[in-house]
Amino acid sequence: MPQSLNDPDQRLEAQQASRAGRLLRQCAVTRERLAPDALIRFVRSPDGIVVPDGFGKLPGRGVWVSADQETLNTALQSDAFSRAFKARSTPMEGLADEVERQLLQRCTGLLGMAKKSGAAVLGFDQVRDYIRRQEPGLLLEASDGAEDGRNKVHFLAKAIYEDVKVAGALSSAELGMAFGRQHVIHALLEHGSLADAFSVAYRRLTGFRVAPETGWFSGGREKKV
Repeated sequence: MPQSLNDPDQRLEAQQASRAGRLLRQCAVTRERLAPDALIRFVRSPDGIVVPDGFGKLPGRGVWVSADQETLNTALQSDAFSRAFKARSTPMEGLADEVERQLLQRCTGLLGMAKKSGAAVLGFDQVRDYIRRQEPGLLLEASDGAEDGRNKVHFLAKAIYEDVKVAGALSSAELGMAFGRQHVIHALLEHGSLADAFSVAYRRLTGFRVAPETGWFSGGREKKV
């Protein structure tokens, strides 16, 4: 099952954001007030069709739902959108799939930006060489990559550094698309604003697909993205 973003970490972040005076939004299903990064915005077209606004660019009044599959399913089953918009509202066909597509597009777009700016390292040997010299911001391992190679990268990093962040929900083809190659198995992002932005986008994505890294390693010090 995809991991839920409605966990103690998210509530703590919402409390911190509230104390700092940052904007919070209320989930139309759970009624929790969370930071926008923990939710998905939806808008209603003039003809009553509900569509996701994963990029925050669509005009009109928005309704917010926690960024996880379970909460969105509840919204669909309970007609929460009609109540929230105060008008009969019909979700677009394949709404959940479109949410995941947009969230994936956000992730791959950030990875492409990281490559263009020189903040990404690709390839098994190149990643391991980088790790020996400095701490990575985030390790990227393809969900369909071989366990042996993945472990060699991860445990090298874990042997040197206190915290190791790993993101493994993208396939080798998806990583390849992001980086302009056919397939990518091993990569990393350097510390910086793009790694931080990707971590936020990735956490939303894993509300809608499995985050396999949570079960890849045992007894490690890997850190939740």
